Order: sequence, then structure tokens, then C-alpha cells
Amino acid sequence: MKIFLPAVAVVVLAGAASAEDPAMRPLFNAKDLTGWTGAGYSVENGAIVCTPQGRNLVTEERFANYLLDFEFQLSPGANNGLGLHYPGEGDGAYTGIESQILDNPADKYKELKATQYHGSLYTLAAAKRENLKPAGEWNRQRVSVLGSQVTIELNGGVILAADLDALRDERPDHQGVKRRSGHLAWLGHGDKVSFRSIQIAEFPLPANVQGVTAAGFTRIFDGASLAGWKHLPNTSNWTAVNGILKHDGKPGETKDLWSEKEYGDLTLVFDWRWNRAAAKKMQPVILPDGTEKRTANGEIERVEVEDLDSGIYLRGDSKNQVNLWSWPIGSGEVYGYRSDAQMPAAVRAAVTPRASADMPVGEWNRMMITLVGDRLTVVLNGVKVLENAQLPGIAKRGAIALQHHGAGIDFANIWIKEL
Repeated sequence: MKIFLPAVAVVVLAGAASAEDPAMRPLFNAKDLTGWTGAGYSVENGAIVCTPQGRNLVTEERFANYLLDFEFQLSPGANNGLGLHYPGEGDGAYTGIESQILDNPADKYKELKATQYHGSLYTLAAAKRENLKPAGEWNRQRVSVLGSQVTIELNGGVILAADLDALRDERPDHQGVKRRSGHLAWLGHGDKVSFRSIQIAEFPLPANVQGVTAAGFTRIFDGASLAGWKHLPNTSNWTAVNGILKHDGKPGETKDLWSEKEYGDLTLVFDWRWNRAAAKKMQPVILPDGTEKRTANGEIERVEVEDLDSGIYLRGDSKNQVNLWSWPIGSGEVYGYRSDAQMPAAVRAAVTPRASADMPVGEWNRMMITLVGDRLTVVLNGVKVLENAQLPGIAKRGAIALQHHGAGIDFANIWIKEL
């Protein structure tokens, strides 16, 4: 049964804003650089200012589908850039994508290539040389990044519309154009450029609302609130806006978010993505039979990964957790059963993913979980990673939980069908 459309676009969901009228939130508090990392930038009169030492200033958060609004002011001859899908390391023009921020009329820029002027995707796509105000005046820019589509408006006029998929095919050597998520960054060159009124609206992947409703599914996240989920009145770590249920990755009074309703047999479908970077950690390599791979001297073999961890608790118990994480084994495994030495070998093997089907960190994933009796099937991004795995002793009914385990994570399009 096909539940979701694969196309990436913004659609209007009940309780969610549209791309034309989104709920924006600030990325800059106009006081300090909270939420940003880097050096060589200061805050002056409510604006971020690139100093002569300024190079990269990077958001702590990662973004995928979004609208970004900001104002900028150039000094004469200034050069800076907006990093899109930046992985947090390397030259943002190549490991990510750089949209130029440039004083086009400056004499020293009169012989640049077309893809080097303001608004252009550096070396990839040229913007129209229109609408830029003279140095010293404030400009307003909107950047829309929806799937592979990038649109840039400058002072009310569209100066660039590009398809990253097409550019990727044209430039297979460019690593950044292959990415579909990452940090935002100001990519400075030491010239004075000021930024203010920086706001963003994020969006989930589209849902075929009529299709899932006709198939008997019910939405258990309304896209705009925590209705239907247990939480404290002052919960701030979990927020809902524009169809996304977001955890900011910080400790809070409400850790895991439990459904108010209990469920038995079900199919649960939902989207999820990691919304910020995490520290690196050594994690074990898991073999297909569910055991940990050992080195020649008997030690557990480990690899370094970002320490990203969350999951879905089923039937009211954390033992029944379908993992969402960055381990090499991939998401979808049931850790509580795989790691239980008292379980038969066949059970431990069956709850071990057949393949790692996760999207690159920061991009949206889609998962379908079907639980009938004590049998579990998990499909991740179209790949069946568990099939008819047994969970001996699982309760007949219980609540569902979205786990917070120290990593920033977004959920969206959460639908359920009771079987």
C-alpha cells in the first residue's frame, strides 16, 4: 500500500502553515551569537557584523526544507556568502553550497564570472544582476530551499531559481550540490557585512492526506500542538510548528513524549530527521545475527559516528523500542531484544536490520512500523529492514512514545492505523 507521495514539496496540512504564510522563528536574538558557532563576528546595534577576522559563522542546527528571511547591509566592495547544506567543515562553497553576498557594482568585480555575482550559487548557477541596493543600504532577501528547488528573492524580485538535482548531474565533481540538508553559515572574507532580522520556517515532507485517510489512518500529531501527547504545561524542549514536532536536543522536564491513547495491533507511519550535530562517539559494529563483531583479540570492533539516538517505544515499554540512530547497523532494530542474552538466537537475529537504509544525517526519513500480536515489520525509506520479527512477551496494548536520548530530532506526518 502506497502511503506517501515521494515528491518533495510543501503542502498545507491541518494545523500547519503554508509556504506563502509560514510561521517564522528567529535564528538570531539580536543580542548575542547564541545558536551560532565560529569567530570573527560581533553583534552591533542588533545585527551580526563580519569583522576583518570573520570567516565562517555556522548555525548549531541543521536544516532541510525551509524558507530563510534576512536583511543584509554591504560595505563598499564587500564579499560574503550564505552557506547552504554546509556539513560544518571544509570550504562551504564546495562541501556545501555558497550563495554569493556581494557588492556587485564595485569596480574590482566587473570581470567576475556570471556565477560569482550576488545571489548566484557559486560556480553552479548564475543569478540575475537585479534589485541590489547600493552599499550602505539594507537589503531584504528570502531563500527558499524545498527539496532540490532553490529560489532566491532579493527586495521582492526573484533573482535565482535553480534545481539542485539538475546541477548535480551537470557537476558530479561538486560535493555540496549532492547534499539536501546541513547547517546555514555566513561565509566571510573579512569584509564588513551586517545581517539582521534572520528568521526561518521549516517544513516537513508532503503527505498524501486524502490517501492515508482513505486507507484508514488517523493523524496522531496535528502539526501545530502537543495535543494527544503527555507533557508538562511548561514543556519547551518539544515544540510544534509548520507540521513538525521538534526536540531541540537539550535536557528538559519532558524527556520522552508519550501518547495519551494506548494501542494494540497497528501500523504506524512517520517522518523523522536529525536537526543538529552531535559529538562523535565510538559505537559497535553489529553482525547480521545480532551479535557484536569482535577483533582478532576478542575486543568489540567499533567505529566513530555522530552520537545520534532516539526511537519509538511500542506498547508502553522501552524494551519494545524501534531504534532511530546513527549506528552502522542502521535504524529499525529493537535494541531491547537484540541485546538481551536471554532471548533465543533467532529472535535476536530477526530484530537486527537486514540493511542500513537511513538517509544522510539531517535529511528526512520515512518509516512504517507494523506490529501484529508479537510480530514486527519495519520499512525504512522503502527498504524492509525487519520482517515478521518476534518480540516474545510483549504486552497486548500500551502507549507509544517518541524518545529523546540527547540528540536533536524532528518528527512529522505521524499517522496510525489500528488493526
